[in-house]
Amino acid sequence: MKASSAKTRASYLCDACGHQPPKWVGRCPECGEWGSIVESTTGPSLGAMRHVAPRQPGEPARPIATISAEPARAVATGVGELDRVLGGGLVPGAVVLLAGEPGVGKSTLLLDVAQQWALGSGSNALVISGEESTSQVRLRAERMGTLHERLYLASETDLSAVLGHVDAVKPGLLVVDSVQTISSSSSDGVAGGVTQVRAVTAALVANAKERNIATVLVGHVTKDGHVAGPRVLEHLVDVVLQFEGDKHSSLRLIRGLKNRFGAADEVGCFEMHESGITSLADPSGLFVTTYAENVPGTCVTVAMEGRRALVTEVQALIGATVAGSPRRTVSGLDSARLAMVLAVLQRRTERIALHDKEVFAATVGGMRVTEPAADLAVALAVASASLNLAMTPRLAAIGEVGLTGEVRRVSAVQRRLAEASRLGFKYALV
Repeated sequence: MKASSAKTRASYLCDACGHQPPKWVGRCPECGEWGSIVESTTGPSLGAMRHVAPRQPGEPARPIATISAEPARAVATGVGELDRVLGGGLVPGAVVLLAGEPGVGKSTLLLDVAQQWALGSGSNALVISGEESTSQVRLRAERMGTLHERLYLASETDLSAVLGHVDAVKPGLLVVDSVQTISSSSSDGVAGGVTQVRAVTAALVANAKERNIATVLVGHVTKDGHVAGPRVLEHLVDVVLQFEGDKHSSLRLIRGLKNRFGAADEVGCFEMHESGITSLADPSGLFVTTYAENVPGTCVTVAMEGRRALVTEVQALIGATVAGSPRRTVSGLDSARLAMVLAVLQRRTERIALHDKEVFAATVGGMRVTEPAADLAVALAVASASLNLAMTPRLAAIGEVGLTGEVRRVSAVQRRLAEASRLGFKYALV
């Protein structure tokens, strides 16, 4: 009895974030969830694990020069912007975690990816939906025109049944939507909890590596925008992608947060519409308005999204004079940087008085620009609106504004200027 109690001991685990408090509490001190602390039993101690007998490996170690790299070559999905972020496509046996807010378009994108895979790769694609019925997914597929004989669909929430479908279909691509809805009878906890998500993800990763199946897992996000579940989830998979977008805008962005097969700072652009989602190889046109004549209160800058330069228009409007504290409203910009730019304009210029006026600033097309390189464009747009003077046509402004009024140089200037020149801009302030 003493030996058994020495090997195992009771501990407590947060079923929402994975935090292990020393004793049971009603609210997790790490994530703040109520009622998420459950009792768990740990395995053998570290001292017992030190005495592990060696065994014969399944495959001997070989010199690295004799190992072929062909099995790790990426296969294009047929969705250009996704391939750009992935580094060329999906690698057989790789596991990709795609996270995003509800309704942003994750299921729509992956249904299109599965159809393109079935069309171009010559192997089957299997979509497991744990959130919708097969009939609901079929209706979306009809609207998108993604019906293909090699595209298989199933609605399951049990891990054993999911692996059974994989045995029957033998797909080259497996899509699980979402990993938080799948549960395993061999693990404790509820579906979506830390224990279940860890066990299900580990099983799907092992299945992908063993059968050489490219696997895409859909993941939920927290209210802060981070990937839901334990942090170990991101370590288990090979690629972590973040799908972003404003529900009031058609623009969608995929950011690479982790990529074992390519660059982790690439960004892919998509446009949502009634019939589905399409890649935007040249999205800069969405963020610039074409005017018949020059309009005061507008200025164009070039923002960097990962390695991608995007020409973006900044608009400003000076409101009425008010007593007290006037409003400073932004859309797509950093409110703190706007306040700083307004303070510099107020202090370093003689003709611009903004202390008692409402100021509104926004970007065009749903683009969000928070980098300091947009400071100069914001300052010029506000000054143009305040003085009612239109900017020189075909001018782009790129630079960080300091508190003393100086304009500082920013990174990737040549790449920004090349993109502005490609779109027909003749002048630049840098």
